[in-house]
Amino acid sequence: MRKYKLEQSKVEGIAMDMAKSISDIIPSREECEKLMVQHSMRPNIVEHSIQVMNVSLAITDNLKNGVSLNRDLVTAGALLHDITKTRSLETNERHDISGGEFLREMGFTSVAEIVEQHIIFKNFNPQGRLEEREIIFYADKRVNHDKIVTIDERVHYLIQRYGDTEEIRSHILRNKNLVLAVERKITDFMKIDINRAIEEIKAVEINRPSSLPLCHPPLRSGIQYKFLPLL
Repeated sequence: MRKYKLEQSKVEGIAMDMAKSISDIIPSREECEKLMVQHSMRPNIVEHSIQVMNVSLAITDNLKNGVSLNRDLVTAGALLHDITKTRSLETNERHDISGGEFLREMGFTSVAEIVEQHIIFKNFNPQGRLEEREIIFYADKRVNHDKIVTIDERVHYLIQRYGDTEEIRSHILRNKNLVLAVERKITDFMKIDINRAIEEIKAVEINRPSSLPLCHPPLRSGIQYKFLPLL
């Protein structure tokens, strides 16, 4: 049954990739970084996005053989998931929606779908193929600012910061249940424990000098950012 599930995932993934390749473009990492600079993303949001990419790739690089996933799409989706968040701090727009709209206009349809669902996740199928959007959705919940945290730590932070009403607190807790369901699905496709894969990133981060970059290097644009406090 498990073998069939993996084979089914591979076939569905190939079919989906073929359908999208006709009109879809996946930006390279360099192109993603240029877009981040063009949108004047705050340094803390850049660092958050890089760390979400680190977590996403830690998962992607430890999937079982036969699981079909587009690593380039995971990278782009993670780096660009908050592409319009800096602007949204002034406009109060929903950056998941505006980010998706912008990326669709650029021709990055698959990346846009990931960005549009990194906050409100729709049509989750716990029995279906593993999807790139699920990995970014989950990884985003494991990163608080630029620090890797547990789901419980993330929920505690959200309640402390945004849980002014019972309705908001209930929404956060409902979302936690969805995140845990996504985690269970991802875990089923991994060859090592998901927390072990993520802990390896944390170990590198803790042991590196502050002058060194994260596991994957930060923006290579040469742009110097002024420090801004974390949100």
